[in-house]
Amino acid sequence: MEKPTREHFGTTAAGEAVHRVSISGGGLTAKILTWGAVIQDLRLEGHDAPLTLGFEDFASYERHSPYFGATPGRCANRIAGGRFELDGTTYQLELNENGQTHLHGGSDGIAKRVWTIVEHEKDSLVLKIVDPAGRAGYPGNCTIQATFRLRKDGDLSITYETTTDAPTIANVCQHAYFNLDGQGDILDHQLMIAADAYLPTNDAQIPTGEIRSVEGTPFDFRQSRPIRQMENGAQLPYDHNFCLSPKRVAKRSVAMARGARSGVSMEVRTTEPGVQFYSGFKIAVPVTGLDGQSYQPYSGFCLETQIWPDAINQAGFPEAVIHTGEVLRQQTDYIFSKT
Repeated sequence: MEKPTREHFGTTAAGEAVHRVSISGGGLTAKILTWGAVIQDLRLEGHDAPLTLGFEDFASYERHSPYFGATPGRCANRIAGGRFELDGTTYQLELNENGQTHLHGGSDGIAKRVWTIVEHEKDSLVLKIVDPAGRAGYPGNCTIQATFRLRKDGDLSITYETTTDAPTIANVCQHAYFNLDGQGDILDHQLMIAADAYLPTNDAQIPTGEIRSVEGTPFDFRQSRPIRQMENGAQLPYDHNFCLSPKRVAKRSVAMARGARSGVSMEVRTTEPGVQFYSGFKIAVPVTGLDGQSYQPYSGFCLETQIWPDAINQAGFPEAVIHTGEVLRQQTDYIFSKT
């Protein structure tokens, strides 16, 4: 495994230096950028190919990345009309997705800004960023800390901790795109998601408010099966929240994935009430990625553990508000093995 290092990786359009930090442990090596708290590369001992999608150079991230390996926030996923009400005040956020919705914290959210290195050990890295009040329309100054730790038995453990100086909404997640075979599409990967329900969406990909049973639908992943699911002669484009629980709970196992050819498996354990399964159908990157690969639709899939999308505007959805004095602690483990 590689030794932990810290190196200059590039410079943002605004002139800020971006560093790449490597950590290793438990059979894994991760390379993480200070820009966006991005997992730039992730490798498992005994499996030569990268486990995630990414780029070899920083310019490609700034110009072309669809949140590859990023940490979006302060509020990940979508908010309908970019609007919400909190304590009697209505807030209008930036409409950075098709002029209709607020997505992943906005065009200059924490996934696209430089974080500060707080601590760097052989097997762990702690990054921090302050998201100021008023940016993209959010109330309150938020401090977000990300801890990446490589533990025994192939466990990439990620903890996001958010605090605020005024009531606001927050939801931070990891947006890695996984390909456990290392190349080709992911449609023949086996996937299990321990969810009895999912959230149907409208044309803007906003939840309709219905919590629908997966029973008898193409969204039933309670038993492991291929991601491939044809409907009207085309692959079903998954980008939906799967409902794991009505609120945050103790960390438990919620998903399993296995490559079609590599023998590499991934288990997901999380505290979060939802997981957004995105099958990567929108991927269209005009430059090569890690190991010279070409990234096309379905080159990777995401399992974004988080609060349900648009929760602030939906009755009966998990709580998305954080108050002064509280710590929003969101924990997820991605555990890799090879047979």
